[in-house]
Amino acid sequence: MHDMTAANLRSAFGGECMAHTRYLVWANRAEQNGFPNVGRLFRAIAHAESVHATNHFTELRNEVGALLVPSTAGFGIGTTSENLQGGIEGETFEINELYPTYLETAKFQGEGGARLSFHYALSAEKIHAAMYTQAKQAVDGGKDPALGPVQICEVCGYTVEGDMPDKCPICGATRDQFRTFA
Repeated sequence: MHDMTAANLRSAFGGECMAHTRYLVWANRAEQNGFPNVGRLFRAIAHAESVHATNHFTELRNEVGALLVPSTAGFGIGTTSENLQGGIEGETFEINELYPTYLETAKFQGEGGARLSFHYALSAEKIHAAMYTQAKQAVDGGKDPALGPVQICEVCGYTVEGDMPDKCPICGATRDQFRTFA
């Protein structure tokens, strides 16, 4: 694997691992603040982030040894609204800057597996940002958002509220490859 693509995978892996943990912390905070549906949303998306991290890590299967993993991460535990804003900002950074750059590098370097892993994450992050935006609007209005079951594709991290699709629109995974957060 080319050094730049490998470094990008390591960075993305680190960022997704931190997002996973950050969202679990924020889920607990949301539940403590009386927003159980926001907590469930954070938990579901945390799972999607672990799917992305697993995909990136799997692509690095031939990398051996301890390596420094620089990545961008938001910190802090605020109100539920502030934490949702942190989620929006993190997802937006990945959508507008991180994943498009990593994806183009993987394409340029002919790294098909990395390209697919970055594509999966980029596609799902767009959904996450929109879901956090809707949840923040409800919270800012003093309400826990109405939220049906949240479905996560275990292959690519695709996230959808409501009914599970027959096939994942990002990767084509079947219904039995989804996890439900109800």
